[in-house]
Amino acid sequence: MTAIRPLPAPLEGRFVRLEPLTEEHLPALHAAIGHPEVFAGGYGGGPQGYRATVGEFIEWARGYYAWAEGNPFAIRLLGGAHEGTIVGTTTLADFDETLEHAHIGWTAYDPRVWGTQVNVESKLLLLQLAFDSGFGRVKIQADVLNERSRAAIAGLGATFEGVMRRDRPRADGSWRDSAIFSIVVEEWPEVRAGLEQRLARWEGAPVEFRERG
Repeated sequence: MTAIRPLPAPLEGRFVRLEPLTEEHLPALHAAIGHPEVFAGGYGGGPQGYRATVGEFIEWARGYYAWAEGNPFAIRLLGGAHEGTIVGTTTLADFDETLEHAHIGWTAYDPRVWGTQVNVESKLLLLQLAFDSGFGRVKIQADVLNERSRAAIAGLGATFEGVMRRDRPRADGSWRDSAIFSIVVEEWPEVRAGLEQRLARWEGAPVEFRERG
């Protein structure tokens, strides 16, 4: 099957809805992820990438997200007391149709949904989209110093491939080493089953906010 970059379209699960990201989403996205603890682990280039005000965040977001070369999404809750609330963002990008490679990244969540079903279902929806579109390998990566993100990626069932040294500059000018993980199409049925099994633990229970740090 020849890989084809998917057209931007909503993806709906049981707990979250992924909507193609637009500038109109950015004020609500800032309310969700505009917290120092989100950037502390390396998101947006690390702590120096943090933008405290909505205006600063919108200006930063215009240059940070893969608007042209990827499919960025806003993540909105379905069901429960917080239905409709935007709680994060994620992107499917870096499409190489010839080699059937894609990349899930630019992912951040409101700390109040860390450890909930939000990341599990968001990844399930994006991985399903990638493999249904003919891609054979999906890369997921994190700053090597970000233990939380590395554990979350490994918990999805992704395979750790190694560390790419001096991969990209952080916002403070230092150089980031990236921990590289991937899921290939031959592994997808097992990975998908594992993600669905994890989601089954929350069956019938909407996402509940946790206290911020």
